[in-house]
Amino acid sequence: FSDAEESESDNETAEQKKLRLAKKYLEEIEKEEAKRAELKELDDAVEKRLQKDYLEQKGKLRIEVADNYVAPKESDVKLIRAKEHRLPLTCVCITNDGEFAFTGCKTGSIIKWGIREKRKLACLTYKTHSKYITKSVTSVAVSTDSKYLATSDMSPNIQIWDTHTLKHIHTFKGHKDTVIGLVFRKNTHDLYSASKDRSVKIWSLGEMAYVETLFGHQSPITSIDALTRERAITSGGRDTTVRIWKIVEESQLIFNGPEGSLDVVKLLDEEHFVSGSDNGSICLWSVLKKKPLCTINEAHGSYNEVPRWITSLATLLNSDLFASGSNDNNIRLWKVSDSYKNIVPLFSIEISGF
Repeated sequence: FSDAEESESDNETAEQKKLRLAKKYLEEIEKEEAKRAELKELDDAVEKRLQKDYLEQKGKLRIEVADNYVAPKESDVKLIRAKEHRLPLTCVCITNDGEFAFTGCKTGSIIKWGIREKRKLACLTYKTHSKYITKSVTSVAVSTDSKYLATSDMSPNIQIWDTHTLKHIHTFKGHKDTVIGLVFRKNTHDLYSASKDRSVKIWSLGEMAYVETLFGHQSPITSIDALTRERAITSGGRDTTVRIWKIVEESQLIFNGPEGSLDVVKLLDEEHFVSGSDNGSICLWSVLKKKPLCTINEAHGSYNEVPRWITSLATLLNSDLFASGSNDNNIRLWKVSDSYKNIVPLFSIEISGF
């Protein structure tokens, strides 16, 4: 006991002393239990995170959120413009924290946007960076940690930029034709590129080096995607196939799509993906089956009896929600059933397009 406590104990009765010590004992227990509860809460959080990461890696993580979304009001849709984007936009990517967006345009301009501020923050153009940008940007991709921005244009080259300063870092050369798509493997600095030369190339930004080339498609590749596994998925346009490249195993899975050009593919999770074709169909697939689990024909309707082709797809990872775009001035939202056997239309967002 301290001197103050000893002095206090000299002036108290035995009963008062007993009560004081009991209170002190209870306070110590409360502190210990609070600390124990805090540690348990931390342990529970770590356990949940590990379980989530495991399920995500195995392609078993599924968060059902589609029913929570409703069509936005017209006032909720904010239109922002920049003079550098005088022609149609060709590509967009958003940082993992949702703070910034990058867009590419046919004018050869790349713009960094502040999503909260809803304004342009910085810009790269064909005129100011002619050494690294040719006319018409074809793809933009940002690493999970927002460290690197990768861009491509009508040339066979890939440019790497500092996401924060937009300072040029490196140029990757190796493709023999236009690079159509770029994607970073999640939580890594491994970059996958797809080209009109029908190849997929792997690059390591850790060493700023070329790693490997993958061949298989019989026509120019039209899109590429990847998640956590050392795999990439691509659509082969006129060869009407989707291919999953199992990089470690040095093998590939081939899925035959509907007639026409299979233009876009996007992963829902490690086990399921959606594809879009120029015949207007959207297909839902499992990596375990060679044929679609479900097909929505003329997903965006038709014009003069010709189906509107699917030009873009976006997925909310590990969920039951995805979106599609076409030339009908609408972004359409879709729900995937819990059995992965059906696709249900949710609502559309009218937006200026082509």
